Amino acid sequence: MAEAQERYAGLQRELLLLSRYEMATRQREMGGTLERSAHLLLTRLAAQGPMTIAELAQAFALDTSTINRQTAALLRDGLARRVPDPDGGLARRLQMTEEGARRLADRDRRSREGLGRVLADWEPADVRALEDLLTRLNRSIEAHSGRNWPRPAAGTAGR
Repeated sequence: MAEAQERYAGLQRELLLLSRYEMATRQREMGGTLERSAHLLLTRLAAQGPMTIAELAQAFALDTSTINRQTAALLRDGLARRVPDPDGGLARRLQMTEEGARRLADRDRRSREGLGRVLADWEPADVRALEDLLTRLNRSIEAHSGRNWPRPAAGTAGR
């Protein structure tokens, strides 16, 4: 047990620092930014399409009251709207609006620009290797938790 803790200490530290840097970058951004929960919810809606509150709660392993608060903010800010269930169910689905898509695209563009600045002196193969390893890590987390994140098909932009 102690050996495993020691083996993962460096990785744990680096992941902690990575999340710290990401939060600091988000705090420095000016105007038009998305809060973390809005960014995550909109990213999921963009990847999967309209979802119910229950589906979002399950996807994020959060209780429905938390998702209700977070989606209420999306609705209030005009980033999402409620739409009827196309399968005829009683539950309404949350769908991203054009404004939500615009704000998400802006946030993602800024994020990619920031990554481009940070990784400008990296070899393309190293950037790809980092992406591959992070993808592998995320898929392992997803397999362990039983909650997969939808991804574009292999070979498409943004993978």
